[in-house]
Amino acid sequence: MKIAETYSHLNGLEFLLVHKPDLWKEIQNVIESVDAEKCRTKISKEKTMRGKVLCSPIDLNKNFDSLLKAKNWHESRVSYWVTKSEKLIRKTLTMPPEEQKKEIEAAGESPIFSYNQTDFVKDRVAVEVQFGKYSFVAYDLFVKHLAFYVSDFIDVGIEILPMKSLQSQMSSGVAYYEGEIYNVIRQGRGVPAVPLVIIGIAA
Repeated sequence: MKIAETYSHLNGLEFLLVHKPDLWKEIQNVIESVDAEKCRTKISKEKTMRGKVLCSPIDLNKNFDSLLKAKNWHESRVSYWVTKSEKLIRKTLTMPPEEQKKEIEAAGESPIFSYNQTDFVKDRVAVEVQFGKYSFVAYDLFVKHLAFYVSDFIDVGIEILPMKSLQSQMSSGVAYYEGEIYNVIRQGRGVPAVPLVIIGIAA
């Protein structure tokens, strides 16, 4: 596969090029190592594409997973405690998890444990490979990457998406690069408040 387009949000790509060029090269090499044709294993049952052999999102994900793990990218979680009180959430947002819980309990509220998980993290960079529905991409961009950034676990998040040309060879409903950068740009320059690199890949 190849990188067809990149979008740098809040200088995410520039950060990688200056501070982590080897990591950026590693991401490029992983993408180039994925053979899209070998992932063309899904027989469509949809009316408009019935019987057509499509690229399998599951197989694509498996390829990325094995290649990234071979280069020591690993899953990571950010844990935190929430409650119904907006005032308490604002107060505890930047505290370590154990302090969040104590503060919420001290205020007489019930702390609720929660976490965000990302599949691939290495040297303060998070990568999400997304061949799922539109809502999953929005969650990655506006919740996951932001949570890891605010918690000081990462400096930049990377989102890998299919270009429309690749997405059209998949099941319907899969998010694609052109649509998702539109959604990010529409929010304004500072939203989400985390440096990102959005990568559009093609076969």
